[in-house]
Amino acid sequence: MPVKNRFAELLPEITAWRRDLHEHPEILFETHRTSKIVADKLKEFGCDEIVTGIGRTGVVGVIKGKSDTSGKVVGLRADMDALPIHEQTDVPYKSKTDGAMHACGHDGHTAMLLGAAKYLAETRNFDGTVVVIFQPAEEGGGGGKEMCDDGMMDRWNIQEVYGMHNWPGMPAGQFAIRSGAFFAAADQFEIEIEGKGGHAAKPQETIDTTVVASHVVLALQTIVSRNANPVDQVVVSVTSFETSSKAHNVIPQRVNLRGTVRTLNAETRDLAEKRLTDVVQGTAATFGAKAKVDYMRGYPVMVNSEDQTEFAMEVAKSVSGNCTHAPLVMGGEDFAFMLEERPGAYILVGNGDTASVHHPEYNFNDDAIPAGCSWWAEIVEQRMPAA
Repeated sequence: MPVKNRFAELLPEITAWRRDLHEHPEILFETHRTSKIVADKLKEFGCDEIVTGIGRTGVVGVIKGKSDTSGKVVGLRADMDALPIHEQTDVPYKSKTDGAMHACGHDGHTAMLLGAAKYLAETRNFDGTVVVIFQPAEEGGGGGKEMCDDGMMDRWNIQEVYGMHNWPGMPAGQFAIRSGAFFAAADQFEIEIEGKGGHAAKPQETIDTTVVASHVVLALQTIVSRNANPVDQVVVSVTSFETSSKAHNVIPQRVNLRGTVRTLNAETRDLAEKRLTDVVQGTAATFGAKAKVDYMRGYPVMVNSEDQTEFAMEVAKSVSGNCTHAPLVMGGEDFAFMLEERPGAYILVGNGDTASVHHPEYNFNDDAIPAGCSWWAEIVEQRMPAA
């Protein structure tokens, strides 16, 4: 079954929703306008239940099929939040909020799930219940965890859950997916190195924290090259190096480092955390400095369930005629929290030849809307065929 004709008819309307959301981006849990628009539209569509405030500013809508002999409940999730980025596009609907931008396509995800909800509420051509989930704070806030912690899965007896993300560089409307570990665990660290500051002309009287920190940055890469199993993916990135002095002639007393660690299984994650602490403190001690390490675990590994992945792949093939094998992704995704609570699958939909996500020139490709909406609708209709 190809893209549904109804979504071709709805494309101008869904596109208008998407562009309005793009024009008014909201960050993390501050999705107040977006959440209200979502709730209002779900009410307009005739959803059987609409609940706001799940996971602070999340929205949940319930749509019942024409029958419910199956007793099945399927969840569909889209993220709503934007990024703290200054937009650098020239589209007429560019962000009106300085320093905020839909640079990851969550405006498109939200619009596509609204389109699917409108169709499903119109037709109800399924046997069971669908729960549409609109989540805030995917971009580092853990909104998915907050919604789960609020009891969402048990409250609506969600049995399996499906998510989607656009993917630049893949033809618009095409799909890709993989079973098992898909997106990486994303942890953060902060390191403070304390030495002995002094005059740049007298380094022998100091413990030079810039030298110590430079050795730490290089030594941390041995976690990847000499500690982790070569077949296990792990990325250690130091992304910030700040000294306590900006003067040309001062050796600083302190240096602060920040960065991320990304892994794809629990054992490597534990190893990386332990070795990072050991390497930092050992390297600092070698030079007579002291180091404090604050390691913060973030999103867990996102793992697609085997059965649901196979089903999602077949649905994607029925919509677009093809579904390729997706690569491992070292970025984090907090849909992982929902997949820890329920079996499910996360799929990529092509965004065409566009700027990458998190880039100031990125823009969601509206040509992907019919395929994305159709995939979500078909997930429901094929998983819970009408009695």
